[in-house]
Amino acid sequence: MFGQPRLLLGHAVGLRLTSAMRVLIVGCGYVGFPLASELVKRGHVVFGLRRSRVSDVALSGAGIAPLCGDITNPDSLKELPRDFDWVVNCVASGGGGAEEYRQLYLHGMVNLTDWLLPSPQRSNVTNPRLVYTSSTGVYGQDDGLIVDETSPTEPTTANAKVLVEAEKYLLGAGQEKKFPAMILRAAGIYGPERGYLLKQFLRGDARIEGSGARVLNMIHRDDLVRAIIAALECGRAGEIYNAADDAPVSQLEFFKWLSAKIGKPLPPIATEDSAGPRKRGLTNKRISNGKLKRELGFEFQFPNYQAGYSSEIARLGLVGT
Repeated sequence: MFGQPRLLLGHAVGLRLTSAMRVLIVGCGYVGFPLASELVKRGHVVFGLRRSRVSDVALSGAGIAPLCGDITNPDSLKELPRDFDWVVNCVASGGGGAEEYRQLYLHGMVNLTDWLLPSPQRSNVTNPRLVYTSSTGVYGQDDGLIVDETSPTEPTTANAKVLVEAEKYLLGAGQEKKFPAMILRAAGIYGPERGYLLKQFLRGDARIEGSGARVLNMIHRDDLVRAIIAALECGRAGEIYNAADDAPVSQLEFFKWLSAKIGKPLPPIATEDSAGPRKRGLTNKRISNGKLKRELGFEFQFPNYQAGYSSEIARLGLVGT
């Protein structure tokens, strides 16, 4: 399903593929579970950390060793194994405001790195490679222009500001404690059983904001999984990579395509103030993925929303309904 990412030989220095890696996935949910499953298929020894035991059977059935712990509660991590080669922090909040974000993303990152990294008492432990899935919501730009990893991160929403803090902490800790840390800033994630805009459209709740010119940036879940693996295998320490597909699209054009594809009328026009809540705030930008493709040699399975949503629409049997 996922396929092997193509890797550039020029970055083979960072490759650690001589043997099976011991991998920890923190947050074995919508992204983390298929990521862990794919890594198991590739021959790695994978542990999945979740806050409850509810999914232990599903994890074990996929060959993933279940661990129960909460990165917001460092005491819950003390007795867990921590000798890992690769670590992915892909926790996701179930909602909440800035304080909930601060506990999960910032304090959780502090607790995670303190738990995993060598100390005077654990000097024989090897530093793991750590990939953190952040969000393109850290870009607050609203001019519709292209942004890349060098663009300012000055979001207006409190939640996104916390994500910026978490990123800065991780990269600073990586330099100070000398472990290879990388960040993937993921655009709006969609895929099997998930697609906020598609669900809104099917419920009849979707609205086109004003002229519909605001730009949407997306990535299919399966491509995000593959991008994380590419970063683990050959990403450069201290680097940030935007994980978004090749086709930023205006809201109007997206709904025009969706309307024609499914055979339902366009959503009504709404003012931007009445278009409903947004987790990422009122931003309008085009995310560049050039660095991801250039440095990691990444090729998308779903390079645009048409390919990704066509797959989901076909799976749901919605074409022409």
